Amino acid sequence: MTDPARTVLAGLDGVRADLEALYKDLHQHPELGLREHRTAGKAADALREAGYRVTEGVGGTGVVAVLANGDGPTVMARADMDALPVRERTGLPYASTVTDTDDGAEQPVMHACGHDVHVTSLVGCARLLAAGKDAWRGTFVALFQPSEEKGDGADAMIADGLTERSPRPDVVLAQHVLPLPAGYVGTRPGPFLSAADSLRVTVHGRSAHGSSPQNAVDPVVMAAMIVVRLQTIVSRELAATTPAVVTVGSIHAGASPNVIPDSAVIQLNVRTYDETTRARVLRAVERIVRAECQASGAPKEPEFETVATFPPTVNDDATTRRVAEAFAAHFGDDAHTVGLHTASEDMSKIPEAFGAPFTYWAIGGIDPDRYAEAAAKGTVDQDIPVNHSPRFAPVVQPTLDTGVRALTTAALAWLGA
Repeated sequence: MTDPARTVLAGLDGVRADLEALYKDLHQHPELGLREHRTAGKAADALREAGYRVTEGVGGTGVVAVLANGDGPTVMARADMDALPVRERTGLPYASTVTDTDDGAEQPVMHACGHDVHVTSLVGCARLLAAGKDAWRGTFVALFQPSEEKGDGADAMIADGLTERSPRPDVVLAQHVLPLPAGYVGTRPGPFLSAADSLRVTVHGRSAHGSSPQNAVDPVVMAAMIVVRLQTIVSRELAATTPAVVTVGSIHAGASPNVIPDSAVIQLNVRTYDETTRARVLRAVERIVRAECQASGAPKEPEFETVATFPPTVNDDATTRRVAEAFAAHFGDDAHTVGLHTASEDMSKIPEAFGAPFTYWAIGGIDPDRYAEAAAKGTVDQDIPVNHSPRFAPVVQPTLDTGVRALTTAALAWLGA
């Protein structure tokens, strides 16, 4: 019996050079969320040339490309396109020097999360499926999503009629490059990525001269006590077997060393894996903030603003099992079960809008020898750059080959059946 994946992937040698050039081009020209016009255009042009019916501008810059190839299931594969306001420090010859305005200020821009790998891999998979149509039947949908980093890209596409602009998929597939050895693929049934809630909390005091603190209600001290107490939520209010993270990433108060300000702003992030834990942690955050304000004699109640919310990424068991079996057959010992990750994604909103099951897996992007050396020394956490680091740069190969092979193999677990 012919193996559809082997047949379709036989064309990889013929497109590898094009994909490597595309990857380096995307890496050198990153774009922030909802501004991915050049990136989206590159993807749209490549798939239109391959014979796809392409719809651009979905949710601003999103792209939906459809290839119908007879009767059979419909498989959707999604890639995110946006970059981050990070100054690149990789030293690569194709490093980004791009800047753009973000939150009112000029910022450097970098593909510090590997979305350039995701776009390139999906373009490669789509091209191979188009060239190998004799090996499969059904419909393949390539979806390029904007603004994953801010968590509003999937919502923007859905609000712009995504479910009417695309055939309903029987399954949705996605992947992410992570700081693991290149060549690695890892699946996980059930919870994989955490939910994330980013909050901005304003606490109010009473301003006074720095020399007369008795005349003030000091919001800086109030905020400091809140930060310390927030660290006890995970360590003292949750079981040791319940994963969660509470991080305070920003505190801002005042502008002068000798003036006690009248307010302080705390920005924090909560990561959880189920709704019960999420609700419990968020209640604890509010309880602690309010209690510390009351203990300090704050003249006004604190204010809470939700800045961003990401749902948990919870893979469908049957779908993940089917992909894991296909990966085991294709990748052999490079196919693994990946652990929980506290990163967050908005991808799951897309299959939810269609009422379709999904699975989301990991691929590695770190030079295998470099990773093995760090692992042998027990210094992976120190020596291996992670996503969002200015030094995060997946090696071109075998990262791209693995991304293309993983998407193609997973899609053909349905289309080639």
